[in-house]
Amino acid sequence: MGQSFSLTPRDIAARALWLRDQDDPESAVGLLSDAVSRFPDEALLWQTLGLVQRALQESGSAIDALQKASSLAPNDGKIAAALAYVTLEAGLPAVDLFDRAVGMLPLEPGIRIGRSAALLAMRDTEAAITDLANACRVQPLWLEGHAALADLRWLLGHDSEFANSYSIALAENPYSLPLWLALIDRYLKVGRHDWALQAIGVAQQFLGEKLELLPMRATCASELGAHEEADLLFGQLFAVPALQQNVPLVVRFVRHLLRCNRPDQALHHAMTVVHSTAANEIWPYIATCWRILSDPKLKWLEHDGQLVKTIKLYDCSELHPLAACLRRLHGQPLPPAGQSVRFGSQTDGPLFARVEPEIRQLRQRVQQAVADHIAGLGAPTPDHPTLARLPKKVRFAGSWSVRLNGKGYHSNHVHPQGWLSSVFYVAVPTADELGPAPAGYLGLGAPPEELGLALPPSRVIAPQAGYLTLFPSTMWHGTFPISEGERLSVAFDVQPNRRV
Repeated sequence: MGQSFSLTPRDIAARALWLRDQDDPESAVGLLSDAVSRFPDEALLWQTLGLVQRALQESGSAIDALQKASSLAPNDGKIAAALAYVTLEAGLPAVDLFDRAVGMLPLEPGIRIGRSAALLAMRDTEAAITDLANACRVQPLWLEGHAALADLRWLLGHDSEFANSYSIALAENPYSLPLWLALIDRYLKVGRHDWALQAIGVAQQFLGEKLELLPMRATCASELGAHEEADLLFGQLFAVPALQQNVPLVVRFVRHLLRCNRPDQALHHAMTVVHSTAANEIWPYIATCWRILSDPKLKWLEHDGQLVKTIKLYDCSELHPLAACLRRLHGQPLPPAGQSVRFGSQTDGPLFARVEPEIRQLRQRVQQAVADHIAGLGAPTPDHPTLARLPKKVRFAGSWSVRLNGKGYHSNHVHPQGWLSSVFYVAVPTADELGPAPAGYLGLGAPPEELGLALPPSRVIAPQAGYLTLFPSTMWHGTFPISEGERLSVAFDVQPNRRV
Protein backbone atom coordinates (compact mmCIF):
# COMPACT_ATOMS: atom_id res chain seq x y z
CA MET A 1 0.00 0.00 0.00
CA GLY A 2 2.87 2.34 0.82
CA GLN A 3 4.07 2.16 -2.79
CA SER A 4 1.07 4.24 -3.88
CA PHE A 5 2.67 7.41 -2.41
CA SER A 6 5.06 7.52 -5.37
CA LEU A 7 2.30 7.11 -7.94
CA THR A 8 0.32 9.80 -9.70
CA PRO A 9 -3.52 9.71 -9.53
CA ARG A 10 -3.57 8.37 -13.08
CA ASP A 11 -1.13 5.60 -12.12
CA ILE A 12 -3.25 4.70 -9.10
CA ALA A 13 -6.43 4.56 -11.19
CA ALA A 14 -4.74 2.31 -13.76
CA ARG A 15 -3.43 0.03 -11.02
CA ALA A 16 -6.89 -0.18 -9.41
CA LEU A 17 -8.56 -1.14 -12.69
CA TRP A 18 -5.88 -3.78 -13.24
CA LEU A 19 -6.62 -5.22 -9.80
CA ARG A 20 -10.33 -5.24 -10.62
CA ASP A 21 -9.66 -7.08 -13.86
CA GLN A 22 -7.50 -9.58 -11.96
CA ASP A 23 -10.54 -10.42 -9.82
CA ASP A 24 -9.22 -8.50 -6.82
CA PRO A 25 -11.55 -5.50 -6.54
CA GLU A 26 -11.23 -5.52 -2.74
CA SER A 27 -7.54 -4.54 -2.99
CA ALA A 28 -8.50 -1.92 -5.57
CA VAL A 29 -10.98 -0.39 -3.13
CA GLY A 30 -8.31 -0.26 -0.46
CA LEU A 31 -5.85 1.40 -2.83
CA LEU A 32 -8.41 3.97 -3.98
CA SER A 33 -9.78 4.72 -0.52
CA ASP A 34 -6.27 5.68 0.56
CA ALA A 35 -5.74 7.68 -2.65
CA VAL A 36 -8.92 9.80 -2.42
CA SER A 37 -8.00 10.77 1.14
CA ARG A 38 -4.73 12.20 -0.23
CA PHE A 39 -6.12 13.53 -3.52
CA PRO A 40 -9.71 14.47 -2.61
CA ASP A 41 -10.18 16.72 -5.65
CA GLU A 42 -9.14 14.17 -8.28
CA ALA A 43 -12.30 13.23 -10.21
CA LEU A 44 -10.51 10.31 -11.90
CA LEU A 45 -9.89 8.59 -8.56
CA TRP A 46 -13.50 8.97 -7.43
CA GLN A 47 -14.69 7.75 -10.84
CA THR A 48 -12.44 4.69 -10.63
CA LEU A 49 -13.59 3.99 -7.08
CA GLY A 50 -17.18 4.05 -8.33
CA LEU A 51 -16.37 1.65 -11.16
CA VAL A 52 -14.67 -0.79 -8.80
CA GLN A 53 -17.55 -0.61 -6.33
CA ARG A 54 -19.87 -1.31 -9.24
CA ALA A 55 -17.87 -4.45 -10.03
CA LEU A 56 -18.51 -5.54 -6.44
CA GLN A 57 -22.23 -4.73 -6.91
CA GLU A 58 -21.97 -2.27 -4.01
CA SER A 59 -24.28 0.16 -5.74
CA GLY A 60 -24.80 2.57 -2.85
CA SER A 61 -21.07 3.13 -2.40
CA ALA A 62 -20.59 3.31 -6.19
CA ILE A 63 -23.25 6.04 -6.47
CA ASP A 64 -21.62 8.07 -3.69
CA ALA A 65 -18.21 7.89 -5.39
CA LEU A 66 -19.55 8.72 -8.85
CA GLN A 67 -21.62 11.62 -7.53
CA LYS A 68 -18.43 13.02 -6.01
CA ALA A 69 -16.63 12.51 -9.33
CA SER A 70 -19.46 14.22 -11.17
CA SER A 71 -19.35 17.23 -8.85
CA LEU A 72 -15.62 17.58 -9.55
CA ALA A 73 -15.96 17.03 -13.34
CA PRO A 74 -19.54 18.04 -14.22
CA ASN A 75 -18.89 17.98 -17.98
CA ASP A 76 -17.37 14.50 -18.15
CA GLY A 77 -19.73 12.31 -20.16
CA LYS A 78 -18.17 9.01 -19.11
CA ILE A 79 -18.68 9.83 -15.44
CA ALA A 80 -22.27 10.87 -16.18
CA ALA A 81 -22.94 7.60 -18.02
CA ALA A 82 -21.40 5.47 -15.26
CA LEU A 83 -23.52 7.23 -12.64
CA ALA A 84 -26.65 6.63 -14.72
CA TYR A 85 -25.93 2.90 -15.13
CA VAL A 86 -25.11 2.34 -11.47
CA THR A 87 -28.22 4.21 -10.40
CA LEU A 88 -30.34 2.04 -12.70
CA GLU A 89 -28.75 -1.14 -11.33
CA ALA A 90 -29.41 0.07 -7.80
CA GLY A 91 -33.13 0.17 -8.60
CA LEU A 92 -33.40 3.96 -8.40
CA PRO A 93 -34.89 6.40 -10.96
CA ALA A 94 -32.27 7.03 -13.63
CA VAL A 95 -33.98 8.51 -16.71
CA ASP A 96 -32.83 12.06 -15.99
CA LEU A 97 -29.27 10.85 -15.45
CA PHE A 98 -29.31 9.04 -18.80
CA ASP A 99 -30.71 12.16 -20.47
CA ARG A 100 -27.75 14.09 -19.09
CA ALA A 101 -25.31 11.43 -20.32
CA VAL A 102 -26.89 11.34 -23.79
CA GLY A 103 -26.56 15.11 -23.99
CA MET A 104 -22.86 14.87 -23.22
CA LEU A 105 -22.15 11.85 -25.42
CA PRO A 106 -24.64 12.09 -28.30
CA LEU A 107 -22.47 9.88 -30.54
CA GLU A 108 -22.48 6.99 -28.04
CA PRO A 109 -25.62 5.06 -29.06
CA GLY A 110 -25.19 2.41 -26.37
CA ILE A 111 -26.28 4.86 -23.68
CA ARG A 112 -29.72 4.89 -25.28
CA ILE A 113 -30.09 1.21 -24.41
CA GLY A 114 -29.53 2.10 -20.77
CA ARG A 115 -32.04 4.95 -21.06
CA SER A 116 -34.59 2.54 -22.52
CA ALA A 117 -34.04 0.18 -19.58
CA ALA A 118 -34.51 3.10 -17.20
CA LEU A 119 -37.80 4.00 -18.90
CA LEU A 120 -38.92 0.39 -18.67
CA ALA A 121 -38.11 0.37 -14.95
CA MET A 122 -40.42 3.38 -14.59
CA ARG A 123 -43.15 1.43 -16.47
CA ASP A 124 -43.00 3.86 -19.41
CA THR A 125 -42.95 1.05 -21.96
CA GLU A 126 -44.13 3.07 -24.95
CA ALA A 127 -41.30 5.59 -24.54
CA ALA A 128 -38.80 2.79 -24.00
CA ILE A 129 -39.72 1.23 -27.35
CA THR A 130 -40.05 4.51 -29.27
CA ASP A 131 -36.66 5.79 -28.15
CA LEU A 132 -34.83 2.68 -29.32
CA ALA A 133 -36.87 2.34 -32.51
CA ASN A 134 -36.01 5.92 -33.52
CA ALA A 135 -32.32 5.33 -32.83
CA CYS A 136 -32.35 2.15 -34.93
CA ARG A 137 -33.94 4.01 -37.82
CA VAL A 138 -31.24 6.67 -37.67
CA GLN A 139 -28.47 4.04 -37.39
CA PRO A 140 -29.80 1.04 -39.33
CA LEU A 141 -26.56 -0.96 -38.93
CA TRP A 142 -26.53 -0.60 -35.11
CA LEU A 143 -26.71 -4.31 -34.21
CA GLU A 144 -26.66 -3.79 -30.43
CA GLY A 145 -29.64 -1.46 -30.68
CA HIS A 146 -31.66 -3.84 -32.86
CA ALA A 147 -31.01 -6.68 -30.38
CA ALA A 148 -32.08 -4.57 -27.40
CA LEU A 149 -35.22 -3.39 -29.19
CA ALA A 150 -36.17 -6.91 -30.27
CA ASP A 151 -35.70 -8.21 -26.72
CA LEU A 152 -37.79 -5.35 -25.34
CA ARG A 153 -40.63 -5.95 -27.78
CA TRP A 154 -40.60 -9.67 -27.00
CA LEU A 155 -40.70 -8.92 -23.28
CA LEU A 156 -43.77 -6.74 -23.78
CA GLY A 157 -45.62 -9.40 -25.78
CA HIS A 158 -45.06 -8.03 -29.29
CA ASP A 159 -43.80 -11.41 -30.45
CA SER A 160 -45.11 -11.28 -34.02
CA GLU A 161 -43.35 -7.99 -34.71
CA PHE A 162 -40.48 -8.15 -32.25
CA ALA A 163 -37.82 -8.11 -35.01
CA ASN A 164 -39.42 -5.41 -37.17
CA SER A 165 -36.48 -3.04 -36.85
CA TYR A 166 -34.25 -5.58 -38.60
CA SER A 167 -36.70 -5.78 -41.50
CA ILE A 168 -36.75 -1.99 -41.84
CA ALA A 169 -32.96 -1.85 -41.80
CA LEU A 170 -32.63 -4.71 -44.30
CA ALA A 171 -34.99 -2.99 -46.71
CA GLU A 172 -32.31 -0.29 -46.97
CA ASN A 173 -29.30 -2.59 -46.57
CA PRO A 174 -30.24 -5.96 -48.13
CA TYR A 175 -26.59 -6.91 -48.75
CA SER A 176 -25.51 -6.51 -45.13
CA LEU A 177 -24.44 -9.97 -43.95
CA PRO A 178 -24.10 -8.85 -40.28
CA LEU A 179 -27.71 -7.63 -40.30
CA TRP A 180 -29.01 -10.89 -41.74
CA LEU A 181 -26.99 -12.96 -39.27
CA ALA A 182 -28.24 -10.86 -36.36
CA LEU A 183 -31.88 -11.22 -37.44
CA ILE A 184 -31.60 -14.99 -37.89
CA ASP A 185 -29.81 -15.33 -34.55
CA ARG A 186 -32.68 -13.47 -32.87
CA TYR A 187 -35.18 -15.93 -34.34
CA LEU A 188 -33.05 -18.85 -33.14
CA LYS A 189 -32.83 -17.31 -29.67
CA VAL A 190 -36.60 -17.42 -29.23
CA GLY A 191 -36.96 -20.87 -30.82
CA ARG A 192 -38.62 -19.72 -34.06
CA HIS A 193 -36.64 -21.96 -36.37
CA ASP A 194 -39.35 -21.68 -39.04
CA TRP A 195 -38.91 -17.90 -39.17
CA ALA A 196 -35.13 -18.31 -39.16
CA LEU A 197 -35.24 -20.73 -42.09
CA GLN A 198 -37.43 -18.38 -44.09
CA ALA A 199 -35.04 -15.49 -43.39
CA ILE A 200 -32.08 -17.61 -44.49
CA GLY A 201 -33.80 -18.23 -47.80
CA VAL A 202 -34.36 -14.52 -48.39
CA ALA A 203 -30.80 -13.70 -47.31
CA GLN A 204 -29.43 -16.18 -49.86
CA GLN A 205 -31.33 -14.39 -52.61
CA PHE A 206 -29.24 -11.29 -51.91
CA LEU A 207 -25.99 -12.79 -50.65
CA GLY A 208 -25.73 -16.14 -52.38
CA GLU A 209 -24.35 -19.20 -50.60
CA LYS A 210 -22.44 -17.85 -47.58
CA LEU A 211 -20.54 -20.13 -45.21
CA GLU A 212 -21.76 -18.01 -42.29
CA LEU A 213 -25.37 -18.99 -43.06
CA LEU A 214 -24.62 -22.71 -43.21
CA PRO A 215 -24.55 -23.38 -39.42
CA MET A 216 -27.93 -21.68 -39.10
CA ARG A 217 -29.37 -23.73 -41.95
CA ALA A 218 -28.08 -26.94 -40.38
CA THR A 219 -29.51 -25.97 -37.00
CA CYS A 220 -32.92 -25.16 -38.45
CA ALA A 221 -33.00 -28.39 -40.44
CA SER A 222 -32.29 -30.45 -37.33
CA GLU A 223 -34.64 -28.55 -35.02
CA LEU A 224 -37.44 -28.78 -37.60
CA GLY A 225 -36.99 -32.53 -38.11
CA ALA A 226 -35.23 -32.57 -41.50
CA HIS A 227 -32.55 -34.92 -40.19
CA GLU A 228 -31.10 -36.13 -43.50
CA GLU A 229 -30.63 -32.56 -44.70
CA ALA A 230 -29.06 -31.66 -41.35
CA ASP A 231 -26.62 -34.58 -41.69
CA LEU A 232 -25.47 -33.27 -45.07
CA LEU A 233 -25.14 -29.69 -43.89
CA PHE A 234 -23.24 -30.54 -40.72
CA GLY A 235 -21.00 -32.80 -42.79
CA GLN A 236 -20.11 -29.85 -45.02
CA LEU A 237 -19.39 -27.69 -41.99
CA PHE A 238 -17.12 -30.15 -40.20
CA ALA A 239 -15.14 -30.67 -43.40
CA VAL A 240 -13.78 -27.16 -42.74
CA PRO A 241 -10.87 -27.56 -40.25
CA ALA A 242 -11.31 -24.09 -38.77
CA LEU A 243 -14.85 -24.99 -37.66
CA GLN A 244 -14.06 -28.28 -35.93
CA GLN A 245 -13.22 -26.55 -32.63
CA ASN A 246 -16.08 -24.06 -32.80
CA VAL A 247 -17.91 -24.84 -29.55
CA PRO A 248 -21.34 -23.36 -30.43
CA LEU A 249 -21.28 -25.28 -33.71
CA VAL A 250 -20.24 -28.51 -31.96
CA VAL A 251 -23.12 -28.00 -29.50
CA ARG A 252 -25.58 -27.70 -32.38
CA PHE A 253 -24.22 -30.84 -33.99
CA VAL A 254 -24.29 -32.79 -30.73
CA ARG A 255 -27.92 -31.75 -30.22
CA HIS A 256 -28.67 -33.08 -33.69
CA LEU A 257 -26.91 -36.38 -33.03
CA LEU A 258 -28.75 -36.87 -29.73
CA ARG A 259 -32.04 -36.10 -31.40
CA CYS A 260 -31.20 -38.79 -33.96
CA ASN A 261 -30.42 -41.30 -31.17
CA ARG A 262 -26.67 -41.42 -31.88
CA PRO A 263 -25.20 -40.84 -28.39
CA ASP A 264 -21.85 -42.49 -29.20
CA GLN A 265 -21.21 -40.07 -32.05
CA ALA A 266 -22.51 -37.18 -29.98
CA LEU A 267 -20.09 -38.02 -27.17
CA HIS A 268 -17.17 -38.34 -29.59
CA HIS A 269 -17.74 -34.84 -31.00
CA ALA A 270 -18.49 -33.33 -27.59
CA MET A 271 -15.19 -34.56 -26.16
CA THR A 272 -13.21 -32.80 -28.91
CA VAL A 273 -13.91 -29.41 -27.29
CA VAL A 274 -13.94 -30.41 -23.63
CA HIS A 275 -10.77 -28.41 -22.90
CA SER A 276 -12.03 -25.26 -24.58
CA THR A 277 -12.55 -22.09 -22.54
CA ALA A 278 -16.21 -22.36 -23.58
CA ALA A 279 -16.53 -26.01 -22.47
CA ASN A 280 -19.35 -25.15 -20.05
CA GLU A 281 -21.64 -25.19 -23.08
CA ILE A 282 -20.79 -28.80 -23.94
CA TRP A 283 -20.66 -30.44 -20.48
CA PRO A 284 -24.47 -30.78 -20.12
CA TYR A 285 -24.52 -32.81 -23.33
CA ILE A 286 -21.59 -34.96 -22.19
CA ALA A 287 -23.54 -35.71 -19.02
CA THR A 288 -26.57 -36.68 -21.11
CA CYS A 289 -24.47 -38.97 -23.30
CA TRP A 290 -22.91 -40.66 -20.27
CA ARG A 291 -26.36 -41.13 -18.77
CA ILE A 292 -27.75 -42.74 -21.94
CA LEU A 293 -24.68 -44.95 -22.25
CA SER A 294 -24.65 -45.86 -18.52
CA ASP A 295 -21.10 -44.59 -18.31
CA PRO A 296 -19.70 -44.62 -14.73
CA LYS A 297 -17.98 -41.28 -15.39
CA LEU A 298 -21.33 -39.63 -14.73
CA LYS A 299 -20.84 -40.44 -11.04
CA TRP A 300 -17.48 -38.63 -11.14
CA LEU A 301 -19.10 -35.66 -12.86
CA GLU A 302 -21.84 -35.36 -10.25
CA HIS A 303 -19.35 -35.96 -7.40
CA ASP A 304 -21.59 -38.56 -5.79
CA GLY A 305 -24.37 -36.00 -5.49
CA GLN A 306 -22.35 -33.68 -3.23
CA LEU A 307 -22.51 -30.75 -5.67
CA VAL A 308 -26.23 -30.34 -5.00
CA LYS A 309 -27.18 -28.92 -1.62
CA THR A 310 -30.33 -27.52 0.01
CA ILE A 311 -29.85 -24.95 2.79
CA LYS A 312 -32.32 -23.15 5.03
CA LEU A 313 -31.82 -19.36 4.83
CA TYR A 314 -35.01 -17.91 6.33
CA ASP A 315 -37.86 -18.85 8.62
CA CYS A 316 -41.19 -18.45 6.84
CA SER A 317 -42.16 -15.62 9.20
CA GLU A 318 -39.17 -13.58 7.95
CA LEU A 319 -40.08 -13.74 4.26
CA HIS A 320 -43.04 -11.36 4.03
CA PRO A 321 -41.00 -8.11 3.56
CA LEU A 322 -38.78 -9.76 0.94
CA ALA A 323 -41.78 -11.16 -0.92
CA ALA A 324 -43.49 -7.75 -0.98
CA CYS A 325 -40.28 -6.14 -2.25
CA LEU A 326 -39.88 -8.66 -5.07
CA ARG A 327 -43.51 -8.47 -6.16
CA ARG A 328 -43.06 -4.74 -6.76
CA LEU A 329 -40.31 -5.56 -9.26
CA HIS A 330 -42.42 -7.92 -11.40
CA GLY A 331 -44.07 -5.31 -13.58
CA GLN A 332 -43.81 -7.04 -16.96
CA PRO A 333 -46.24 -9.78 -18.00
CA LEU A 334 -43.72 -11.95 -19.84
CA PRO A 335 -40.15 -13.23 -19.33
CA PRO A 336 -37.18 -11.96 -21.37
CA ALA A 337 -36.52 -13.46 -24.79
CA GLY A 338 -34.73 -16.79 -24.82
CA GLN A 339 -35.26 -17.53 -21.12
CA SER A 340 -36.63 -20.71 -19.53
CA VAL A 341 -39.65 -19.11 -17.83
CA ARG A 342 -43.06 -20.23 -19.07
CA PHE A 343 -46.23 -18.46 -17.81
CA GLY A 344 -44.48 -16.02 -15.54
CA SER A 345 -42.16 -13.05 -15.32
CA GLN A 346 -38.49 -12.38 -14.61
CA THR A 347 -36.87 -9.23 -13.24
CA ASP A 348 -34.46 -7.15 -15.29
CA GLY A 349 -30.92 -6.22 -14.29
CA PRO A 350 -28.66 -7.62 -11.52
CA LEU A 351 -30.97 -8.17 -8.56
CA PHE A 352 -28.15 -8.26 -6.00
CA ALA A 353 -26.96 -4.82 -7.11
CA ARG A 354 -30.18 -3.23 -5.85
CA VAL A 355 -30.18 -1.17 -2.66
CA GLU A 356 -33.42 -2.32 -1.00
CA PRO A 357 -32.54 -3.57 2.51
CA GLU A 358 -34.52 -6.77 2.00
CA ILE A 359 -32.41 -7.67 -1.03
CA ARG A 360 -29.17 -6.63 0.67
CA GLN A 361 -29.96 -8.95 3.57
CA LEU A 362 -30.76 -11.82 1.21
CA ARG A 363 -27.51 -11.30 -0.62
CA GLN A 364 -25.52 -11.44 2.63
CA ARG A 365 -27.16 -14.71 3.66
CA VAL A 366 -26.65 -16.18 0.20
CA GLN A 367 -22.96 -15.25 0.16
CA GLN A 368 -22.39 -16.97 3.49
CA ALA A 369 -24.32 -20.08 2.45
CA VAL A 370 -22.39 -20.37 -0.83
CA ALA A 371 -19.05 -19.83 0.94
CA ASP A 372 -19.89 -22.61 3.41
CA HIS A 373 -20.86 -24.92 0.54
CA ILE A 374 -17.60 -24.23 -1.30
CA ALA A 375 -15.61 -24.90 1.87
CA GLY A 376 -17.27 -28.29 2.17
CA LEU A 377 -16.24 -29.39 -1.33
CA GLY A 378 -12.59 -29.85 -0.44
CA ALA A 379 -9.57 -29.17 -2.64
CA PRO A 380 -9.93 -28.45 -6.39
CA THR A 381 -10.09 -31.48 -8.69
CA PRO A 382 -8.21 -31.04 -11.99
CA ASP A 383 -10.22 -31.43 -15.23
CA HIS A 384 -13.56 -31.45 -13.40
CA PRO A 385 -15.82 -28.74 -14.87
CA THR A 386 -17.03 -27.67 -11.42
CA LEU A 387 -14.43 -28.78 -8.89
CA ALA A 388 -11.45 -27.46 -10.86
CA ARG A 389 -12.70 -23.89 -10.59
CA LEU A 390 -13.62 -23.41 -6.93
CA PRO A 391 -13.82 -19.65 -6.40
CA LYS A 392 -11.93 -18.06 -3.54
CA LYS A 393 -14.59 -15.38 -3.08
CA VAL A 394 -18.30 -15.45 -3.84
CA ARG A 395 -19.10 -13.20 -6.79
CA PHE A 396 -22.25 -13.22 -8.88
CA ALA A 397 -22.40 -13.62 -12.65
CA GLY A 398 -26.13 -12.83 -12.56
CA SER A 399 -29.05 -12.57 -10.16
CA TRP A 400 -32.79 -12.22 -10.74
CA SER A 401 -36.24 -13.10 -9.45
CA VAL A 402 -38.87 -15.25 -11.17
CA ARG A 403 -42.59 -15.23 -10.46
CA LEU A 404 -44.55 -18.17 -11.89
CA ASN A 405 -48.32 -18.08 -12.12
CA GLY A 406 -50.88 -20.84 -12.60
CA LYS A 407 -49.47 -23.51 -14.97
CA GLY A 408 -46.05 -21.80 -14.77
CA TYR A 409 -42.77 -23.73 -15.04
CA HIS A 410 -39.17 -23.57 -16.22
CA SER A 411 -38.14 -25.51 -19.31
CA ASN A 412 -34.98 -27.57 -18.89
CA HIS A 413 -31.83 -25.51 -19.45
CA VAL A 414 -28.37 -24.66 -18.12
CA HIS A 415 -26.41 -21.48 -17.34
CA PRO A 416 -23.10 -21.80 -19.22
CA GLN A 417 -21.84 -18.42 -17.97
CA GLY A 418 -22.00 -19.52 -14.34
CA TRP A 419 -20.18 -21.93 -12.06
CA LEU A 420 -22.86 -22.64 -9.48
CA SER A 421 -26.57 -21.97 -10.01
CA SER A 422 -29.46 -21.81 -7.61
CA VAL A 423 -33.05 -21.33 -6.62
CA PHE A 424 -34.24 -19.71 -3.40
CA TYR A 425 -37.94 -19.96 -2.63
CA VAL A 426 -39.61 -16.85 -1.25
CA ALA A 427 -43.22 -17.97 -1.69
CA VAL A 428 -44.67 -21.26 -2.92
CA PRO A 429 -48.25 -22.31 -3.63
CA THR A 430 -50.14 -24.26 -1.01
CA ALA A 431 -50.23 -28.02 -1.37
CA ASP A 432 -53.69 -27.81 -2.93
CA GLU A 433 -52.56 -25.10 -5.38
CA LEU A 434 -49.42 -26.95 -6.42
CA GLY A 435 -51.23 -30.07 -7.50
CA PRO A 436 -50.08 -33.68 -7.13
CA ALA A 437 -46.33 -34.25 -6.71
CA PRO A 438 -44.03 -33.50 -8.46
CA ALA A 439 -45.91 -30.32 -9.45
CA GLY A 440 -43.68 -27.32 -8.76
CA TYR A 441 -40.64 -29.48 -7.97
CA LEU A 442 -37.15 -28.68 -9.21
CA GLY A 443 -35.92 -31.38 -11.59
CA LEU A 444 -32.19 -31.92 -12.15
CA GLY A 445 -30.53 -33.84 -14.96
CA ALA A 446 -33.32 -33.97 -17.57
CA PRO A 447 -32.28 -32.61 -20.99
CA PRO A 448 -34.51 -30.23 -22.96
CA GLU A 449 -37.76 -31.70 -24.20
CA GLU A 450 -37.04 -30.72 -27.82
CA LEU A 451 -34.22 -33.29 -27.99
CA GLY A 452 -36.86 -36.02 -27.79
CA LEU A 453 -34.88 -38.18 -25.36
CA ALA A 454 -37.65 -38.70 -22.80
CA LEU A 455 -35.14 -38.85 -19.94
CA PRO A 456 -36.74 -37.97 -16.61
CA PRO A 457 -34.87 -35.94 -13.99
CA SER A 458 -32.27 -37.90 -12.08
CA ARG A 459 -33.24 -35.98 -8.96
CA VAL A 460 -36.28 -33.92 -7.88
CA ILE A 461 -36.46 -31.46 -4.98
CA ALA A 462 -39.67 -30.12 -3.48
CA PRO A 463 -40.00 -26.34 -3.19
CA GLN A 464 -39.89 -24.99 0.38
CA ALA A 465 -40.21 -21.33 1.27
CA GLY A 466 -37.04 -20.08 2.95
CA TYR A 467 -34.79 -22.76 1.43
CA LEU A 468 -31.96 -22.39 -1.08
CA THR A 469 -30.88 -25.16 -3.46
CA LEU A 470 -27.43 -25.00 -5.11
CA PHE A 471 -26.28 -27.08 -8.09
CA PRO A 472 -23.63 -26.88 -10.86
CA SER A 473 -24.39 -24.44 -13.65
CA THR A 474 -23.64 -27.18 -16.18
CA MET A 475 -26.44 -29.38 -14.82
CA TRP A 476 -29.76 -29.48 -16.68
CA HIS A 477 -32.52 -28.07 -14.51
CA GLY A 478 -36.16 -27.11 -14.85
CA THR A 479 -39.39 -27.31 -12.92
CA PHE A 480 -42.67 -29.18 -13.17
CA PRO A 481 -45.72 -26.96 -13.83
CA ILE A 482 -47.74 -25.75 -10.88
CA SER A 483 -51.52 -26.00 -11.05
CA GLU A 484 -52.25 -22.53 -9.68
CA GLY A 485 -51.03 -19.98 -7.18
CA GLU A 486 -47.69 -18.16 -7.04
CA ARG A 487 -44.15 -19.55 -7.04
CA LEU A 488 -41.89 -16.61 -6.21
CA SER A 489 -38.15 -17.28 -6.24
CA VAL A 490 -34.71 -15.71 -6.50
CA ALA A 491 -31.95 -17.26 -8.59
CA PHE A 492 -28.32 -16.42 -9.17
CA ASP A 493 -25.16 -17.73 -10.79
CA VAL A 494 -21.84 -17.74 -8.94
CA GLN A 495 -18.73 -16.88 -10.96
CA PRO A 496 -16.02 -19.55 -11.24
CA ASN A 497 -12.41 -19.01 -10.31
CA ARG A 498 -11.21 -17.21 -13.43
CA ARG A 499 -7.53 -17.82 -12.71
CA VAL A 500 -7.62 -21.59 -13.30
